[in-house]
Amino acid sequence: MSKSATLTIQKWGNSLAVRIPSNVARAAHFTEGLTVEVALDDVGLTVKPVGQRTLTLAEKLALFDPAKHSGEAMAVSPVGAEAM
Repeated sequence: MSKSATLTIQKWGNSLAVRIPSNVARAAHFTEGLTVEVALDDVGLTVKPVGQRTLTLAEKLALFDPAKHSGEAMAVSPVGAEAM
């Protein structure tokens, strides 16, 4: 998956803009409506998400620890109206 692209800066109203290609946006975990910070640095601009990003399912599963999270969560015998 390509994580870079050569883009052309375009006029958008009184501002300048670039469109982020979908493969680059996916690699950066950028989604529509995401709040980002644009910062000036030594060589240009940096665009990065503000705050914690939402983990993907694969990332959540990689963090799963069976010793900590496994076990039966439901009651083993009937409770409430089931017991009648």
